[in-house]
Amino acid sequence: MEAADAADVIRELREDRAEHDAEERFRSRVALVIAVLATLLAIATLGGGNVAEDMINSNIHASDTWAFYQAKNIRQTAMNLAADEMETLLLASGPTLPEQARRDIEDKVARYRATAARYDDEPDPDAPADSLRGEGKKQLAVQARNWEAQRERAQEQDANFDYSGVLYQIAIVLGSVAILALSRPVLWIALGMGGVATLLMLNGFFLLVHLPL
Repeated sequence: MEAADAADVIRELREDRAEHDAEERFRSRVALVIAVLATLLAIATLGGGNVAEDMINSNIHASDTWAFYQAKNIRQTAMNLAADEMETLLLASGPTLPEQARRDIEDKVARYRATAARYDDEPDPDAPADSLRGEGKKQLAVQARNWEAQRERAQEQDANFDYSGVLYQIAIVLGSVAILALSRPVLWIALGMGGVATLLMLNGFFLLVHLPL
């Protein structure tokens, strides 16, 4: 073998070695990207699971509170009807009704009206003056709406985590394809999808932007 041929062979070996090293570096970097994406996917999955639990709990609390509200409303209606019947009895009896019986009926009417009013507005005596704690219809309606608002917020958060998880999974698959095909364009697509997924995940935690559902 002549010296020139030997030099060409050595140069080709060096080029092959350099190309091989470049491919290995590319594969290592893509593997690192996939690991990061998998970690972020785990965080997004955890966040989605937490808001799903919040959504279920808020829905249960809202349903229970509205049911309590309806029970209070039924009791209030019954008290008002009873008071109306007694007032009708007083009017029908006129002056023929004994004075003691009249006073007893009037006392019952007053108690029924007071109970009906308490069913409508019954704040917690141990709570601050501006607190919405209590068991009156007024307080229960506000509490139920607050639970509904929390449920709707959790629903919005859950949608962000769902979209984020899907995009992370697609990005991880594309990263694997990039390793097999040694394709930088595919890697850039995976990075782009991972970036969008990260924004969605952050929006799931902080809900800075409301997505159309």
